[in-house]
Amino acid sequence: MREKEFLPLVRERLGIETINPMQTKTMEAASEKKDIILLSPTGSGKTLAFTLPVLKMLKESTGRIQCVVIAPSRELVIQIASIIREIARGFKVTALYGGHNVEDEVNTLSVTPDIIVATPGRLLDHARRGNVDLLPTRILVLDEFDKSLELGFEEEMRKIINRLKNVSRTILTSATDIPDLPEFLHLEDPLRLNFLQDNTRLRQRMRVHRVDSDGRDKLNSLLYLLYATRGNGINPSKTIVFVNHRESAERVDGFLRDNKVDCVLYHGALDQRDREKAIAMFNNGSRPILVATDLASRGLDIEGVECIIHYHQPLTVETFTHRNGRTARVEEDGDVYMLIGPDEALKPFISIDDTIDLSCDNASAARHPSMRAYFSTLFISAGKKEKLSRGDIAGFLIKEGGLESSQVGKINVFDHYSLVAIPRELAKTTVETTASKKIKGVKRKIELVR
Repeated sequence: MREKEFLPLVRERLGIETINPMQTKTMEAASEKKDIILLSPTGSGKTLAFTLPVLKMLKESTGRIQCVVIAPSRELVIQIASIIREIARGFKVTALYGGHNVEDEVNTLSVTPDIIVATPGRLLDHARRGNVDLLPTRILVLDEFDKSLELGFEEEMRKIINRLKNVSRTILTSATDIPDLPEFLHLEDPLRLNFLQDNTRLRQRMRVHRVDSDGRDKLNSLLYLLYATRGNGINPSKTIVFVNHRESAERVDGFLRDNKVDCVLYHGALDQRDREKAIAMFNNGSRPILVATDLASRGLDIEGVECIIHYHQPLTVETFTHRNGRTARVEEDGDVYMLIGPDEALKPFISIDDTIDLSCDNASAARHPSMRAYFSTLFISAGKKEKLSRGDIAGFLIKEGGLESSQVGKINVFDHYSLVAIPRELAKTTVETTASKKIKGVKRKIELVR
């Protein structure tokens, strides 16, 4: 595929007027016919950086798989596939990941894709079942390779690589490096593109604050901190609260809900639909507080995060880097808060800009109505597979729900359901008004997400 074909699509479909120096350098490296290792900070645009050289390397569609992109999480697979689809005009892109309907995947594989984006386990499962023939693959991309090649994935990765006998170009990308790459990758004199020095500029846009909790149980301190950082008073600041364990995430989430904070929970034990809904509601503003494990520190398509709160300190510098990379993205500023208990010592790899005296006099104010979000989310029981589009949903809510176009917020259309943000004050009336109406000639369940 030629640059003159896909670069206009980057502007048109992704709204990116100019690709950055890291993306330019990676695209230029595609002409050197070497394997590439790309190291660049979180939020710098690595997905587009590896997509551009892949598009340059693609040949006309031949009914065989040309490229396989492997990522360590479902969410990252979904994000990568959505970006590639926008600009890979004329090429079929298929996403394969756990928690997804297997029958839907098998059906989409009945026509061989040019590009597969997959988690290791699901890709290997389809290969074993004979649903995909990986042998013709010429291009391999490992995104977040430090995670993909760690102990939990290594054996799966070895088995996949053994099936990719005709790969001639490999691209590895991550925001953190690892000392040794496994021999089964068969990399020969790879070209290393290291942009991690850009972390210095990222740190300049990020303010790291120490917040001392007056008790070992930091729940009340977290509540006061959320109130103190609530932003304009109309909507709470978009904030991710990171914890180290699933049980802790559930406890923190439950406490905040009990105190009338619009938050949502995110960890690996949730099913795929609950994880999709959590990120969608965080992005659309109806749940501006995300309580999450480190699963949320990588690969999610999360927009406009103003604050990161480390309820628990990260265990490694790599985790600290990835958590903080959720904010201060694309030249924006961000605030990071370290919530430290009375007997805790700050990890040596954490540098602090200042210490905030969090007065507990805010205890009553923390329950102020401003902790509620401006938006609520509607659930509609139809999605892409039912041929429902964002335009269909917006038109339905305007015509049948009586909303103005400015009152229809972010719309997410998934395979078999959709979510749409609308002002909280209009949500109940809208559900009642549309309950008996049909969307595209079919009556669908429409309800508020509680």
